[in-house]
Amino acid sequence: MGKDRKIVMIVDDNIANLRIAKNSLSDTYDVFTVPSAAKMFDLLERNKPELILLDIDMPEMDGYEAIKTLKERPDTKDILIVFLTGKSDSESELEGLSLGAVDYISKPFMPPLLKKRIELHLTVEEQKRKLEDHARVLKEHQTELRKFNENLQKMVEEKTGKVVELQRAILKTVADLVESRDDITGGHVERTQQGLKIMIEGLEELGLYREQMEGWDKDLMLQSSQLHDVGKIAIADSILNKPGRLTPEEFEEIKKHSSIGVRIIEKIESNTSESEFLKYAKIFAGTHQEKWDGSGYPMGLTGEDIPLQGRMMAIADVYDALVSDRPYKKAFSHEDAVRIILEGKGTHFDPILVDVFEQVADQFARGGTDASEISGAAPCSGRG
Repeated sequence: MGKDRKIVMIVDDNIANLRIAKNSLSDTYDVFTVPSAAKMFDLLERNKPELILLDIDMPEMDGYEAIKTLKERPDTKDILIVFLTGKSDSESELEGLSLGAVDYISKPFMPPLLKKRIELHLTVEEQKRKLEDHARVLKEHQTELRKFNENLQKMVEEKTGKVVELQRAILKTVADLVESRDDITGGHVERTQQGLKIMIEGLEELGLYREQMEGWDKDLMLQSSQLHDVGKIAIADSILNKPGRLTPEEFEEIKKHSSIGVRIIEKIESNTSESEFLKYAKIFAGTHQEKWDGSGYPMGLTGEDIPLQGRMMAIADVYDALVSDRPYKKAFSHEDAVRIILEGKGTHFDPILVDVFEQVADQFARGGTDASEISGAAPCSGRG
C-alpha cells in the first residue's frame, strides 16, 4: 500500500461491480473489495478506510443496517459512506442520506464519474479536518493565551498591591514622623480622614457641591490628606510644643508649615510621574488653614476660591484640634467643639459645609473615637 494513499473500501455482493470499481480507483487509492457487510466489519478490525462505497441491496445485512452499526461505533462513525444502489427513487436516497451517508450513487455507474465524486468527497473531508485541526489549535492557543493573561493579570494585581502597600507604608511613616514631633496628639491623621469621609458622604447624601466633587478619586484623596501637615517637619520643637501662647514672631513661623508643605510635595512631584495623589496632597497642605472670610493663611484666599478639599479639611482639622489635648490647652467637649464650629459659619468656615457638619456632627464624635485606635500625623490648628 502507498504510504500517502488513502484507503477506499468497496462493499458489494456483486463481484462484477467490485472489479469495475477497483479498476477505476486503484491507480489513485488503496482499494479493498468486500463481498458482504459481515466481512467488511471483519476487515475494519485491521484497516480503517477514509471512505466506504456501500451497496444497499445485500443479503443477510443490507446497507442501511450496516451504516447504522458503523455510525454507532466510535471507531467507525467518522468514515465517509457513499451508497451504491440500483434504486433511483427519492425516498431511498433520502433514507440513505438521513442515516449519515454523504452521497448516493446509482448503478450502473460510470467509472470516471465515480472516481471524481470520491475525489470530491475526500478533498472536502480533508479540508474539513484541516479546518477542525486549525480550530482546535486556535482554541488551544486561545486557552493558553487566556491562562497567560489571567496569570499576568494576577501578577500585575499582586505587584500593584505590593506597590500600593509600600506607598501606604511610606506615607504612614512620613505621617508618623511628623506626628512624633508632638507625642500628645496621636491619631490626628486618621481622625481628620474620618472627618473628611463623613463630610463627603454628607454632601453626597444632600446633593451639595456635586459638580465640584465629580471625578474625585475619594480613596486616593483621603489617603493624600495624610500629608496635610507635612510642612510641620521643618518647624522647631520649641514652637510646636510650647505650653503657652505663641509670640507674634512664633506664630508667623508656625504659619510657614503650609507653604513648606506645598514645596515638599512639589519636590516629590518633580521626581515622579504620579500626579493625582500629589495634586490632592498639595491642596490639603496649602489650603487647610485658609478661612472663608480671607483671614487665613498662607494666601488669604476667600470663599470658593479656597478649594473644596481645603474647606472640608478646615472643619475636620479644627474639630479634632478642639477635642484633643494640646500643649497649650485641655480638650474641649464634643458639644463645645460643635458650638465653636457653628459660630465660625461664614467667617472661618464655608456656611454650606457648616450646615452639613451640624447634621453629621454626631458621626464626628463616633468616628473620632474609632479613628483614635489608628496612628496618624500631627494636628493642625491655629498653632499650625
